[in-house]
Amino acid sequence: MRNPLENLERALARLPGLGRRSAERAALALVRQPEVLADPLLAAIAEARAGVVCCDICGGFTLRSENPCPRCTDPMRDTSALCVVEEPGDIAAIERSGAFNGLYHALHGKVSASRGTGPADLRLDALAKRLSSERFREVILATGTDLDGDATAEFLAGMVRSAAPGATVSRLAFGLPVDSGIAYSDPVTLKRAMAGRR
Repeated sequence: MRNPLENLERALARLPGLGRRSAERAALALVRQPEVLADPLLAAIAEARAGVVCCDICGGFTLRSENPCPRCTDPMRDTSALCVVEEPGDIAAIERSGAFNGLYHALHGKVSASRGTGPADLRLDALAKRLSSERFREVILATGTDLDGDATAEFLAGMVRSAAPGATVSRLAFGLPVDSGIAYSDPVTLKRAMAGRR
């Protein structure tokens, strides 16, 4: 029979940003103070699991009761600009920067041979439908600056040019370091990258 504490440590170590030692410390804290730490955490996880979904339109996170999300239904947003991101968390990062007021589309991944993800694993069918049914003046490719992000951007650029030939295709440029993800960038860097897109 497995040790429950070791099971907890292994489960926590699967979370992004938590290594083995951090997971061990977190597990010990949860077991040491269950009423203060574990119970509220369990309640918050259950609430998020029941109430948070991906928006039917953009693929970003939203409340189940607000689907489509407030960004997709906001009449004050610029509906002529679409920003395509890898992950739903990237939307929140760009929103915090205040540099973009258009619409979003989260792919839920990127083309990556090392991870075994290809175009069929991404939300590309939904993107193709949006490109053909909505009139975008500009499509901004806000993928990471790593090798997989570059490959995904190249693939998307070809897709956008064929599905929406009148739209300008741009890519975030200055400010984002190589091998970095959008969600880990600070608001000022994202603002500069959005302003310097090409």
